[in-house]
Amino acid sequence: ESDAGDYTCVCGDKQSTASLAVHALPVLFKEELRNEEVQEGASISLRCELTKAAPVQWKVGSRVLKASDKYQMRQHGTTAELFIHDLEVKDT
Repeated sequence: ESDAGDYTCVCGDKQSTASLAVHALPVLFKEELRNEEVQEGASISLRCELTKAAPVQWKVGSRVLKASDKYQMRQHGTTAELFIHDLEVKDT
């Protein structure tokens, strides 16, 4: 998308200009989240991979998760990870 714009070819006092539009491909899940079962008190990492780098938001139900001692988020390129520490039954 950042390559979109007007391009001009100049030769002496003559020029030709064209407009270039770039349509973004949708972001898809290349690797989706997997169901997990763990023991109370344990920690877990949930991981997904996208088809291209894009910001993600982690949610539990409709509640958006914020980074804290319990929740840590990491994103490197197309891979997004959520770490949940000290799991409790209510985290199901």
